[in-house]
Amino acid sequence: METPTNAGSGSDPERAGPPGADPRVDLTKDEADLTAVHKAVIASAIGNCVEWFDFGVFSAGVMTAIIGTVFFPEDAGGSASLRSFALIAAAFLARPFGGMFFGPMGDKLGRKRVLATTIMLMSGSTFVIGILPGYGTIGVAAPLLLLAVRLIQGFSTGGEYGGAATMIAEYAPTRRRGFFGSFLEMGTLTGYILGAGLVLLMDLALTGEAMHDWGWRIPFLLSLPLGLVGLYVRTRIEDTPTFQQMEQAGKKAQSPLKETLEHYWRVILMLIGIVFLLNVADYTLLTFMPSYLVDFLDMNDTTAQLITIGVEAVMITAIVPLGALSDRIGRKPLLMTAAIGYIVLAWPAFALMQTENAVGVAFGYAIVGGLLVLILAVIAATFPAMFPTKVRYGAFAIGYNLSTSLFGGTAAVLVGSLIDATGSNYVPAYYLMLAGLVALVPIIKIPETAGVPIEEAGEQKTPEPASSGVGSRT
Repeated sequence: METPTNAGSGSDPERAGPPGADPRVDLTKDEADLTAVHKAVIASAIGNCVEWFDFGVFSAGVMTAIIGTVFFPEDAGGSASLRSFALIAAAFLARPFGGMFFGPMGDKLGRKRVLATTIMLMSGSTFVIGILPGYGTIGVAAPLLLLAVRLIQGFSTGGEYGGAATMIAEYAPTRRRGFFGSFLEMGTLTGYILGAGLVLLMDLALTGEAMHDWGWRIPFLLSLPLGLVGLYVRTRIEDTPTFQQMEQAGKKAQSPLKETLEHYWRVILMLIGIVFLLNVADYTLLTFMPSYLVDFLDMNDTTAQLITIGVEAVMITAIVPLGALSDRIGRKPLLMTAAIGYIVLAWPAFALMQTENAVGVAFGYAIVGGLLVLILAVIAATFPAMFPTKVRYGAFAIGYNLSTSLFGGTAAVLVGSLIDATGSNYVPAYYLMLAGLVALVPIIKIPETAGVPIEEAGEQKTPEPASSGVGSRT
């Protein structure tokens, strides 16, 4: 991870905020203990890595087919892949409840304690999938047990992302919040590549029979040691300085959930609108596309996985520079570019994928991924700053997970079903275009928070006189 130079200098042009940034930024925040910041970033990102390791494993083309046959009877309705996608969607039903449970708890007890709990629930649930008996062994209990485990996993994940993003945002120096926040989504992409890559290696190394009999279990089993590493890291950091300051000042909300729903529901609605686009793009690309290439475009599993992993690898190289760019020009320009890009380019991207040329497919896939990385690079810095410290974890978790439950977990099932019903392979493009239109409105309306201290971000204030040079950050 890059270590910034001249950390204490307020005149460094590389660290100047975007136009309109608050000139009163607390420079002590920019002189933060970078060792502590790095630990917080690693502790947060590894949780995202665990979450998306599961998605990388579960959504791999060969794995969706295996899961859909191992845990269901042969005469079950729908394709094996759609049955697997239905299990992914079912887990998302529990996420809003997890957000409402863990989020306010994180505002009351602290970020660190809650995040230590969620990472073990996530990795433990993925591990349990690897030891569950199949339908041939225990009959109808197999899909029911798998559903129960997925619901527990979804519940724990509901408390993960909001806390992880809040942890980084509250630790990071004000002028570099975008840079450090981008590492959270690097954890997403890294976890996905690790999961999908491991499935690909297992599939290449084993016969089809061996993969179906026992090989598919190995990637799920390996999530437990990954989670234990994350737990170790998370238990060795302090809670965020911002939370500790609020706690010492006696400013914690007495009832974070009640205050969140009473006073910040409008901001939560704007968050839901932006996350709609994020989720449609994210889950279409990372959970649906590998099977889309195989089931609807008749591409072989290996080529589909290589294209997916290749695009993800390129996204990893771009995400941190884009996060740093947002510290200089603001978050909103990147978000608006992505929303408009999906409106204009989604259809051409999927038109390229309809060709029988692997290069054309990869290029179309890269367009969708390139627009997504513009969003991923800034959300960990943008979303926490929409809310004040006393309700930040809970408000973020509730809005984010409600939107994710409605539009993320359902994306693969909805798009796959609509393709089956209409016969059109352009359904994903139309859905992305719709999401871009919906998200554009809240993106325009939210305030720019790059350069605004996290202690002040999200506070509802009355506008100061124009002569002060400081506008409202309501």
